[in-house]
Amino acid sequence: MLKQPSAGGDDGSGFTPLVVVELAPDAKEEAVVWLTRKISDSEQSGGAGLSVQQLWSGTAETEKDNPNVFLVGSSRQRLLSGAEDLGLFKEFNDGSMRAFTCANRDNFKDFKGDGDGFLSMAECQYIVKHELDSLRAKSETHIPGYEKAKLYPGKSIIRRMQSKGILVQVFPLHETEELKRLSFTWYKKVKLSLQPLDEIRHYYGEGLALYFGFLEYFTFALVPMALVGVPYYLFDWESYDKYVLFAGFNLVWCTVILEAWKRSSATMAYRWGTLSRKKAFEEPRPGFHGVLGFNPVTGREEPLYPNTKRLLQVYLVSVPFVVLCLYLSLYVMMVYFLTEGWALSLHAAEPTFWTTVLTFVPSVIYAVVIEVMNLIYRYAAEFLTGWENHRLESSYQNHLVLKVLLFNFFNCFASLFYIAFVMQDMVLLRQSLATLLITSQILNQVMEAFLPYWLQRRRNKKMMRRARKRASPPPAEMPLADQVRLEADMSTYLGTFDDYLELFLLFGYVSLFSCVYPLAAVLVVLNNVTEVYSDAFKMCHVFKRPFSEPAANIGVWQLAFEAMSVIAVVTNCALIGMSPQVKSYFPESETQLILWTAAIEHVLLALKLILTFVIPDVPKHIQTKLARLEFESLEALKKKKMLEAPVQ
Repeated sequence: MLKQPSAGGDDGSGFTPLVVVELAPDAKEEAVVWLTRKISDSEQSGGAGLSVQQLWSGTAETEKDNPNVFLVGSSRQRLLSGAEDLGLFKEFNDGSMRAFTCANRDNFKDFKGDGDGFLSMAECQYIVKHELDSLRAKSETHIPGYEKAKLYPGKSIIRRMQSKGILVQVFPLHETEELKRLSFTWYKKVKLSLQPLDEIRHYYGEGLALYFGFLEYFTFALVPMALVGVPYYLFDWESYDKYVLFAGFNLVWCTVILEAWKRSSATMAYRWGTLSRKKAFEEPRPGFHGVLGFNPVTGREEPLYPNTKRLLQVYLVSVPFVVLCLYLSLYVMMVYFLTEGWALSLHAAEPTFWTTVLTFVPSVIYAVVIEVMNLIYRYAAEFLTGWENHRLESSYQNHLVLKVLLFNFFNCFASLFYIAFVMQDMVLLRQSLATLLITSQILNQVMEAFLPYWLQRRRNKKMMRRARKRASPPPAEMPLADQVRLEADMSTYLGTFDDYLELFLLFGYVSLFSCVYPLAAVLVVLNNVTEVYSDAFKMCHVFKRPFSEPAANIGVWQLAFEAMSVIAVVTNCALIGMSPQVKSYFPESETQLILWTAAIEHVLLALKLILTFVIPDVPKHIQTKLARLEFESLEALKKKKMLEAPVQ
């Protein structure tokens, strides 16, 4: 069991392992010695100033154990100076959130004595990761023992060793007791209450806490639509005319919830100290390559890659590839319509129970094919975006998100748009939406709930067999070596990309076409409730503990959801204009109907735009606190300059 990091080492309080560094089993000894020395050397000598210990001193306990596994810790003072360097925000004595400084540490609320317990384990591990990532080559020309693994001044050592396969993985350790408490309050206790977002943030960091906060907010935001949708489904199923009101409700709902979420996320980010935190200077991605040159900003020597060459790769290769994939998706969609028409004609010629079942088979198969195509395209998009050689991780993520969202949107919704606006068959639209939504949710539950549970059971049995082979009685607490073995074999959490993508598609199903299938919101609510529990279980027992990532919002996904809400306005206005109830007001002029529909849609888009400006993203009381903090900082800077000024 890991204790709260007292940050031992040079203060004599003992070594507390925070992070595991695993090198390849066959790594050259000179490279291992060189890296461990770099980690433990002082900052003045170009090291990280951290504590490092080998997990198995001498020889490993079993033949399968990797001898090159090291535990990294840090002294308390080193962690505090790292918190200052990173600009971590902590609660001040007056209740405001301020950047931590060692000189002003006694004025922070939870700082007592020498600072034991002031930083959370997640913050300590984040600081250690930052220090490891900051290890840079000086005069070395290559990694010792690997002449082909070239280095140059300023190159990240950790990233270079990872890209060459010398360094296998770096991951933070779980806190056993803390994880048990979090698991109990998070998902083991069945209850009708909110998630422990502050505890999730304390253990996993702000990025993951914001995802679970958005998942919870989205679920509660769907409840009014679900409550409205149930009576529509029960009493007015066959009356499409009545869905005009439901489409109108969609228009208001998809705009208001996103604006309200921005205020909610700003409140959480302020409480957690990330709202006003300055973004750190971005270093080049690990996979970035180019001709060696000097960065005009930092003055350091690093690879340079012509932007013109990257743009040519994007427009001459990536864009045509995406267009080709969209064409293939369109081709698969047309095959689906042909098989759907064949099944319907067969049922019309000889209506039986089996032909009725057959009418649903093409939709089910198409839904499965959509999920498979999304998965294959995701791998292709990752390869293509990596090949484009983006310098920064943020640029890489933006291009990847754009590719994946474009294809997933087209692949999932193109058939629904075709049925709604080309075929204008609302019965088939209702059936297709229900089949796509239900099938995709079943597949997601199998992949995200049942499969992780099975993997966790399998992993536990494997550990029990190992314990029996050692013929030793199981201790009350898992030994550190066993804990490292267990966590090293766990799956690596790849971030919130896939989680946000799933919510984005569900938001699309609800906001675009739920007026013709009012139960869509009910199904998504049920899916999200199970998603909370399955994701919580996976984070606690299936995945390695991820490093904390400070975040002030959900990033580019906010723009993605807002773009979907704009499309939802256009779609719902078009569905309203197509309804027989509205068409009855324009019996002789279809052109006039189209013009009125377009005019109303433009007015609604204008109102939506006005709402984004009228409703502030940050609540007024938080704006006031941030302004006061900025004023106090300027006043303190003025006083400092006055004291430093020479006396006349």
